[in-house]
Amino acid sequence: MKETQSEQRVLVDNPLDEVLEGFYKPRAISAVARPVTPVRKPKPTHYKIVCISLEAMVAQLKRSGHSKANKSQLIRAALDQVDLSRIPKSY
Repeated sequence: MKETQSEQRVLVDNPLDEVLEGFYKPRAISAVARPVTPVRKPKPTHYKIVCISLEAMVAQLKRSGHSKANKSQLIRAALDQVDLSRIPKSY
């Protein structure tokens, strides 16, 4: 069966409606909506996060003429100077 120019094929349902519903048409929020409390995951015990503030040392390096000094370079320079044979076994 051939289509004539006056006949057009039209989708009954737009397949993108479900995908775009939340994106372009935000869902109505209930007046009594409660905030969702995130579930906390247990902290891992096999490693620790260590935070070292190096901003003061980087600022001192910059004042002394190392204009491109940053925290990463400072850590690399410190690690280059470590003598691994002198590290105690208790660490």
